[in-house]
Amino acid sequence: MKIIGVIFVLGLVGVSIFLYTRTNNYFMKRYKSNQYNLVDNINGIVVRDIDGNEVNLSDYNGRVLLIVNVASACGFTKQYEGLEAIYSKYKERGFEVLAFPSNDFGSQETGTNEEIKLFCTTKFGVTFQLFSKIKTKGDDKEKLYQILSDNPVTGTGNIRWNFEKFLIDKNGKIVQRFKSSVNPSSDEITNAIEQELAK
Repeated sequence: MKIIGVIFVLGLVGVSIFLYTRTNNYFMKRYKSNQYNLVDNINGIVVRDIDGNEVNLSDYNGRVLLIVNVASACGFTKQYEGLEAIYSKYKERGFEVLAFPSNDFGSQETGTNEEIKLFCTTKFGVTFQLFSKIKTKGDDKEKLYQILSDNPVTGTGNIRWNFEKFLIDKNGKIVQRFKSSVNPSSDEITNAIEQELAK
């Protein structure tokens, strides 16, 4: 009886090991497959500027980009000043700021594209590129933000508030993500910009 009991236990252990190995291999394959399918490049994505014109983001190849979701009535709205400052500082070296208005957070961007453009240019003297208002979260978020919020470089994580920032290299690849609280003129962002411009 003891021998039968030992054989039974060994059999259970063997089955457990077999099932664990099969399950682990399955999920590893799924993980690797998902990782492989994630996209970290914004080339080919078509968006609309603040005047409604189509813009292919591939047109910005060769330039370093800072993509920002913006709003006119947010506690971070004053960051328009910092965005304009770094744009003025680095634009001659091949740097662009691309601002995408969104009403996704706290209903802080309720205006039309025309009203947003007027607000930005008159109150903050914005000269960098503004785009049409978009969705940055939810099932209907724009393709651009599907990639920005789910890629193998900065990971998977929804946009949490206005003025999150993404640094894009000269080839359209995502480099780094910055929280809303990080000021555009901070060393953290300007150092990262200069590193990409130097490449």
